[in-house]
Amino acid sequence: MAIFIKVISEDFNFGDELSALRATNTGIGAIVSFLGTVRDMNRGEVVTQMALEHYPGMTEKSLQTIGEQAMARWQIEDALVIHRYGALQPGDQIVLVAVTSAHRGEAFQACEFIIDYLKTEAPFWKKESTPSGSHWVDARDTDQTALQKWQTQKDEDGSTTTS
Repeated sequence: MAIFIKVISEDFNFGDELSALRATNTGIGAIVSFLGTVRDMNRGEVVTQMALEHYPGMTEKSLQTIGEQAMARWQIEDALVIHRYGALQPGDQIVLVAVTSAHRGEAFQACEFIIDYLKTEAPFWKKESTPSGSHWVDARDTDQTALQKWQTQKDEDGSTTTS
């Protein structure tokens, strides 16, 4: 079991990354992935560029912690998180999250958990450029709502716990 973290400025090859992850373990039965890209529209405005900044060292540690939390919750084999920084154009790849496990259910849940926590907890800052100027992107309410579903879960005996 391993967590692979890459915070990079250059683009990555989606197929190559999944093939490399798959090659790490022949006992897996499922690979679930999420690929995030730069949209050309956000909140009704045309986006011409997005600049992503991060805090080196802190960012990788945060992503590692998120991956470890996923591994503690679900029976997954490996997790891969690649996140880009720098100047990106509409259509460019920003983030790849991939999870392997013996069964698809565990992989789907863990992948969704990782991206939900990454969107709200990882130290990345986004600045969008539009025809009317540049502005920093605030977290969306929908990202916070997505995160909340993971913070309260039902135990097997029906009691509620918060993690």
